[in-house]
Amino acid sequence: MANVLIRNISEEVLDRFKNMAKSHGRSLQQELRIVLEKTVDQSSPDIFQKASDLRRKLRKKTIRFTDSARLLRKDRAR
Repeated sequence: MANVLIRNISEEVLDRFKNMAKSHGRSLQQELRIVLEKTVDQSSPDIFQKASDLRRKLRKKTIRFTDSARLLRKDRAR
């Protein structure tokens, strides 16, 4: 396996990773490895396909959803 060195990570980000690792009962290295693997496994085409599938399912439902942009415009106009 290869090693990677990442420089200049802010303390805040590092602390958040440490907290994530602790909450999952893993070491920092294990947590970072898992986050990287999940990120790489979820490719953009896959995300777009899932979104397309979800839109298709929602169109089949009898419930009609309103346009949120229209609702925001109406609310801001008040």
